[in-house]
Amino acid sequence: MYPNILVPISLDDDRDTARSVDVARALNSDDGQITFLHVVEHLPQYTNNFLPIDHLERVKAVASEKLTPLLNGLTNARIEIVEGHAGRGIIDYAASNGAECIVIASHQPGLQDYLLGSTAARVVRHAHCAVHVIR
Repeated sequence: MYPNILVPISLDDDRDTARSVDVARALNSDDGQITFLHVVEHLPQYTNNFLPIDHLERVKAVASEKLTPLLNGLTNARIEIVEGHAGRGIIDYAASNGAECIVIASHQPGLQDYLLGSTAARVVRHAHCAVHVIR
């Protein structure tokens, strides 16, 4: 059992979020912590002229709203939203917050990804803790 589990959540429809949550619950120790992490990707600089000034805050609010139902029934869970590149953001967050296991859902990969989605593959290759991939 792991006392500190990180569950990166992509808001794409092709990820099995419910199964990630179930696996995290099963792997979590009785008094352990589960963190649901969403990484907001940075947009190219030139898009700033076309977006509202508070665009980033709005994106974070919507993400938080969509992630809140995951907390139902969990007393030891929280939501974190960070900015950056998805793969690197997950790895950095896990390292700086002492995650002992990452439970990550992978989309059905295309030929360019070969076996795993690119974010899941990056996390598997570079994480300094156990990684459980949901397919």
